[in-house]
Amino acid sequence: MPTITTSDGVEIFYKDWGSGQPIVFSHGWPLSSDDWDTQMMFFLGEGYRVVAHDRRGHGRSAQVADGHDMDHYAADLAAVVEHLDLSDAIHVGHSTGGGEVAHYLAQHGQDRAAKAVLISSVPPLMVQTDANPGGLPKEVFDGIQAQVASGRADFFRTFAEGPFYGYNRDGAEPSEGIIANWWRQGMMGGAKAHYDGVVAFSQTDFTDDLQKITIPTLVLHGEDDQVVPYQNTGLRSAELLPNSTLKTYPGFPHGMPTTEAATINADLLEFFRS
Repeated sequence: MPTITTSDGVEIFYKDWGSGQPIVFSHGWPLSSDDWDTQMMFFLGEGYRVVAHDRRGHGRSAQVADGHDMDHYAADLAAVVEHLDLSDAIHVGHSTGGGEVAHYLAQHGQDRAAKAVLISSVPPLMVQTDANPGGLPKEVFDGIQAQVASGRADFFRTFAEGPFYGYNRDGAEPSEGIIANWWRQGMMGGAKAHYDGVVAFSQTDFTDDLQKITIPTLVLHGEDDQVVPYQNTGLRSAELLPNSTLKTYPGFPHGMPTTEAATINADLLEFFRS
């Protein structure tokens, strides 16, 4: 399998398909680069070079005990970009991956980047604080950590068949294949990485990062996102980004790149070509 080894000795798995302008995909918690299969196949067919990696501790990357924070996530992404010598890249992040993209661009520079997309993403800050009263209470994330530590197999199944894809809504038609694939990806990763990752995606404040990103950035968010509510994330991110375009989708869930792939892929392609 293609891998790189980071400066702190962590083996990171990546996919690199095709040629042309590179699109670099950063996945959500607790998944892997496989969550981008639909997008990677679509954009490969449109003549792009598509790249995605498994975040440290996730998927086929090393299940190390430490480094499960946004600084390391961004540094690992930078290591992949530099190893492949990517330039004029479009960075696309979903959920936690959106935070990874924002932190990478702000902390490691935008010289190699052309555009960015934040889909259902966690910035600017998910947890509720005095300065962020619209966030979710810390107890919500403490509960997720407790379930990861004590019974993540059951929790991951319930999460995938419920709020992640909006399958708990009236009239929804759950896909067993999509649910099983979400569970498979989650269980491939390490429990320690998933446990620590909850703090990384919920407590990292990306406000300063967003304000530093000057490349064109598209913010996409479902208005029925039960995992990362759009009013306090997507809407606020678009306001903080100096060069942003916001598009929200009535009724779309958190996992809309999968369940609403045709719509999302078309909108991404329009932005990439604009």
